Amino acid sequence: MSRSRTPGGTPSQRQLRVGELIRRRLAEVLARDETGDPELEGVSVTVSEVRVSPDLRHATAYVLPLGGANAEGVVKALNRQKAALRRAVTSGMTLKFSPEIGFAVDATFEQMDRTRKLLESEAVRRDVEKD
Repeated sequence: MSRSRTPGGTPSQRQLRVGELIRRRLAEVLARDETGDPELEGVSVTVSEVRVSPDLRHATAYVLPLGGANAEGVVKALNRQKAALRRAVTSGMTLKFSPEIGFAVDATFEQMDRTRKLLESEAVRRDVEKD
């Protein structure tokens, strides 16, 4: 059994801790607009989660620009700047390896909206009222 995964395949405490450290630092870097990319200039980006691989060498940051506008463009711009962001994020952190950081659109809010709409639909309301 791998030491960095729990028996259920969920992330280990170490993965969660490193992911949260990276998330906080990345949010600070993006808030200060340190990317130097004109496409990211003045764009407020929410970093909702960072998932780290079991070996702590790779991380995926789930991001969403404020309002969700141009999410794909923002993710492309972040991925173009990932080397600079990696340096900015991991400088000052005491990690054995500096993880490679990739970026993806956070679809959580979209999924919550779909679920909310589904629960408010007439068909679901009818089924709930039957009980």
